Amino acid sequence: MGFFVSKPKAKMMPAMNWFLLIVVLLFQVCDGFYLPGSYMRTYTNGEHIEAKVNSLTSIETELPFSYYSLPYCKPLGGVKKSAENLGELLMGDQIDNSPYRFRMNVNETVFLCITTPLSEHEVKLLKQRTRDLYQVNMILDNLPVMRFVKQNGVTIHLTGFPVGYSPSNGYDDYIINHLKFTVLVHECAGSGVEIIGTGEEGMGVISESDNNKASGYEIVGFEVVPCSITYDPEVMTKLHMYDNITAVKCPAEIDKSQIIREQERVSFTYEVEFVKSNTRWPSRWDAYLKMEDARLHWFSILNSVMVIFYLACIVFVILRTVRRDLTRYEELDKEAQAQMNEELSGWKLVVGDVFREPDHPKLLCVMVGDGIQITWMAIVTIIFAAFGFMSPASRGMLLTGMIFLYLFLGIAAGYVAVRMWVTIKGTTEGWRSVSWSVACFFPGIVFVILTTLNFMLWGSKSTGAIPISLYFVLLALWFCISVPLTLLGGYFGTRAEPIKFPVRTNQIPREIPARKYPSWLLVLGAGTLPFGTLFIELFFILSSIWLGRFYYVFGFLLIVLLLLVIVCAEVSVVLTYMHLCVEDWRWWWKAFYASGSVALYVFLYSINYLIFDLQSLSGPVSAMLYLGYSLIMAVAIMLSTGTIGFLMSFYFVHYLFSSVKID
Repeated sequence: MGFFVSKPKAKMMPAMNWFLLIVVLLFQVCDGFYLPGSYMRTYTNGEHIEAKVNSLTSIETELPFSYYSLPYCKPLGGVKKSAENLGELLMGDQIDNSPYRFRMNVNETVFLCITTPLSEHEVKLLKQRTRDLYQVNMILDNLPVMRFVKQNGVTIHLTGFPVGYSPSNGYDDYIINHLKFTVLVHECAGSGVEIIGTGEEGMGVISESDNNKASGYEIVGFEVVPCSITYDPEVMTKLHMYDNITAVKCPAEIDKSQIIREQERVSFTYEVEFVKSNTRWPSRWDAYLKMEDARLHWFSILNSVMVIFYLACIVFVILRTVRRDLTRYEELDKEAQAQMNEELSGWKLVVGDVFREPDHPKLLCVMVGDGIQITWMAIVTIIFAAFGFMSPASRGMLLTGMIFLYLFLGIAAGYVAVRMWVTIKGTTEGWRSVSWSVACFFPGIVFVILTTLNFMLWGSKSTGAIPISLYFVLLALWFCISVPLTLLGGYFGTRAEPIKFPVRTNQIPREIPARKYPSWLLVLGAGTLPFGTLFIELFFILSSIWLGRFYYVFGFLLIVLLLLVIVCAEVSVVLTYMHLCVEDWRWWWKAFYASGSVALYVFLYSINYLIFDLQSLSGPVSAMLYLGYSLIMAVAIMLSTGTIGFLMSFYFVHYLFSSVKID
């Protein structure tokens, strides 16, 4: 930029620098904001299909590790990492190329490699990963590998296959070293799919006439049957990678399985079978996203509707009572009105204090601003996901989209927080401090928790640890996009007309009558109603995060979210009216926490889920990781639901006292 010499151009340099920096950051973190798996790929006979491996994962520890941290076969050209977007990096995905070779419509049984004698460290690591139930995650044409297992007489499908297995009646561990892949293909044009066999007779030849029979094939399924087989090392050392071998059968006897022990040489083989399928490419994810427990989702929605109806009736009674009192008051003559003013009771007595400045007004404005940002991020993200823009085929897209929506919604957060600040204070003084606090409050909490957890992940050498380079990228996004937009929104908030209070505030605050029980008990109890709306869907969300399941019912989640917004609004309005009726004019924070207290129950439910549903979770690092992420989720829910309840209560109180005519 040094060639800009003239003064007029020099004034444009800072803006240009900001623009270029933001553009570079967007390309860096998005890695091209693409939708992997959103386009159809067709293959011709014999065409190479790239298979990839993702991080090793386990529900036992929740710590992902690199696939090549174990003594597996490596590709001939070396290990190459795939480009990953921001969401994949934060989720701990590490997608690498693999030595597994697939060629369209070529059935073959292949030798891969034989390891050097296993060292003590490798044996210890393999045994530990086996006993911690680690899974190998493979990807072919963007489809995760699937296997079928029987549990209690029911066949269920799981993604990935185990590193090994440990028999319950023995002390030895066995490694999975032979894989039987089944690739389901659908002919997208032409006819006459021919499967080319390559057994001992060698590689089959594809003639020109064969190529003309079909223009392409879609991959619509990827299944695996894992085996453990003991091979003769002397025979296997004479083979080279990708040599064809005789088809093998998975042994039923445990003594024919490949044991994990020192100085043992492990041979890895696999076989591929291509099978014709009637499944079309748009439906290939149906097997992964098979709808289960739909009745439970509908029960959750019906339960929420009943709660909403019950609260709506209470709100209707309140509004009807208030309207009847005001109508009767307006029909009286002036002398009767003056006499009635002397006999006022309940919420009418706090008319001179109801809009008194609350305790810690800056903190309230900051939390409301962050709540607006989180709420709209959640709503917009779920709407896009419900319309299929963020399917599981687009790895990391959901988290990436949430982050960028949060960044750009900083302008709304700054606007709401500063306008609320100006309304409470009656002046724009201090708006910059409010905007800075909004930009740093929730992200700062998340940053501190993630940094603490990241040190633990670094110590465990997990791929879930955020790289240092990504730390700088996230900080740059925070201070180069979120903070400026929040300040811009705050500036717009100063230019907007502040909300006028309908009544004057007395100089001396009114004394609040003593109560038999603390009002905060009622506030905390109010959170049970929004939690009743949320907790069934919360179970599916936690299961998708911690049990490695796909979460796909975004339509149900969108409905539940809208119902949750309505319940939070109604709960806060009812609680605010109850406090005003007992002459308690300190409603600001209580309105916020009446619906925001649902976060407490969410966190307690998360602990319950850890104890009863994640009993296999082992190790202090895994437990701290779970609790840390649960705390972030609880704080976000508190800010979002609290903001919804507060804003609705503010509107209700403003409407209520704007109708009162008391001098």
